[in-house]
Amino acid sequence: MFIKQMQVGQMAVFAYLIGDTVTGDALVIDPADNVSQIINEAKNHKLSINSIVNTHGHVDHIGGNAEMKKLTGAKIVVHEEDAVMLTSTPPMMLKMFGAKQSPPPDRLVKDSEIIEVGNLSLKVIHTPGHSPGGISLYTPGFVFTGDTLFVEAVGRTDLPGGSWQIMYSSIQQKLFILPDDTKVMPGHNYGRTPTSTIGHEKKYNPSIR
Repeated sequence: MFIKQMQVGQMAVFAYLIGDTVTGDALVIDPADNVSQIINEAKNHKLSINSIVNTHGHVDHIGGNAEMKKLTGAKIVVHEEDAVMLTSTPPMMLKMFGAKQSPPPDRLVKDSEIIEVGNLSLKVIHTPGHSPGGISLYTPGFVFTGDTLFVEAVGRTDLPGGSWQIMYSSIQQKLFILPDDTKVMPGHNYGRTPTSTIGHEKKYNPSIR
């Protein structure tokens, strides 16, 4: 399995390129910006991007969807509860982030569904709280947490559709039950380090003690 973490866009967003080095299939999580950089990274490792997975529908995470889909033909995947958000970003927000409106999703997912990339599988974990359709993606050893869980922090819950109570429940009941050595791959580079572990966050995250 190939995993590349890349900081892109204006808000220190982490995009992730995940590929099966045997089949050459790949997907990208949250291509917020710097689309050519992500595609070149894939080409350098002989990978072909065929899916775009959005952890949620906020503009700072979906800004590169349109260009990525145009250049690769990749299908856009998002949780059903954030589907409308993908295509309804206010023009003012698009201008602020230098983003284009995302095309509509090609696939809607629910909790526990599997997203395949070559011979690899990512399990959808519905982790609302930051947004109604926020998801994390789990494969043994790694969890990509979007704006739910950061390094020693959590995502904001004061935006429309956000809820601290729901966020807390998502983290405690869905993420903190994963093995302690699971590597946390967050949606933003907001911490002291770019990654963490579930065990570390259970001990040291001040927001959820």
